[in-house]
Amino acid sequence: MLRSSAAVRRGAAALLAAAALTSLAACGAAPDPSAGAAADGKTKAQPGTAASAADLGGMEALVAAAQKEGQLNVIALPPDWANYGEIIKAFEAKYKIKVNSENPDASSSDEIAAVKSRKGQKRAPDVLDLGIAFARSGAAENLFAPYKVTAWDKIPAGQKDADGRWYNDYGGYVSIGCDAAKIAVCPQTFADLLKPEYKGKVALNGNPTKSGSAFGGVYAAALANKGSFADIQPGIDFFGQLRKSGNFIPVESTPATVEKGETPISIDWDYLNAGYAEQFKGKGVDWKVVVPSDGVYAQYYSQAINKEAPNPAAARLWMEFLYSTEGQNLWLKGHARPVLLPAMTQDGTADKDAAAKLPQTQGTPSFPASEELDKAKAALAEKWDKALS
Repeated sequence: MLRSSAAVRRGAAALLAAAALTSLAACGAAPDPSAGAAADGKTKAQPGTAASAADLGGMEALVAAAQKEGQLNVIALPPDWANYGEIIKAFEAKYKIKVNSENPDASSSDEIAAVKSRKGQKRAPDVLDLGIAFARSGAAENLFAPYKVTAWDKIPAGQKDADGRWYNDYGGYVSIGCDAAKIAVCPQTFADLLKPEYKGKVALNGNPTKSGSAFGGVYAAALANKGSFADIQPGIDFFGQLRKSGNFIPVESTPATVEKGETPISIDWDYLNAGYAEQFKGKGVDWKVVVPSDGVYAQYYSQAINKEAPNPAAARLWMEFLYSTEGQNLWLKGHARPVLLPAMTQDGTADKDAAAKLPQTQGTPSFPASEELDKAKAALAEKWDKALS
């Protein structure tokens, strides 16, 4: 999945740094006949236009409207990605709403395509989990409904769109996962990946022109090779060099390819690699995880509501659940760093045991500005395939 101004960048960096210290992102909907006057006499909003739970009369009214719809359409949410399997089950159990999960291995670009191609259809995705570049471009295309969750004020300004069209949800660091049962000495840095003993063993989680994790891997490689957020070319060149040496294989790394030994070294988010380490215990895979010191790059994913969601109330309830203490701790349990972790650490609601298991990092990450992301995205689209040919 492919999952600002200087002030935004500093705010994002401060958030992940704080997280590291603790343990180390609709119009056209059918009218709701239940909408009417609120207790204060004001007219309640329809679910598809509600910009907050208060617009519908409060959380009880939102829950009732969502349960009336009875279902929620999600896309691109692998059950082993940041603990989404447990998150979906918890939401279904709590609210008795069926979650229709389609194409779990889809990319952020696939999500945007589904919103556009299924406009007006009942099977259109209600909610989206997107890489930040796609969240920003989707908002610019007016694809998302503005909605501010109850915890809105706790989300730092640098981690959300001012109008509520998207907001960051969870994040992590680019890491290198390695099966120590098959690799004698696991790589610790991007520079190590060029060593001849890793021939045919290095993979990314997807294509960086479509996948947020792979995009992050190339950005981190650029930082490790004298590049910058304004210049991703050194990262593209690095993977071109890896491909030419035979070390990089264009196979999408997944739990299945890891378990089969097809991708014994995988560049991926630390929360996914950390999850593999637990998943493969007792299966002959000794999965080690390191955040490379020469390419420290962190990124958040973002949530958004389809502006024309077929189940607009359920979409808004899903957001409320994700940004509740329960939802944030479920992401934390999946080794991801939820956006509200600093606030929850301060008020004592964060799961301390889960926070203690987060992969260790060194240094404070910085974040690209929106124009830098756009430039990097364009460069990858133009040059990635040629670099690997």
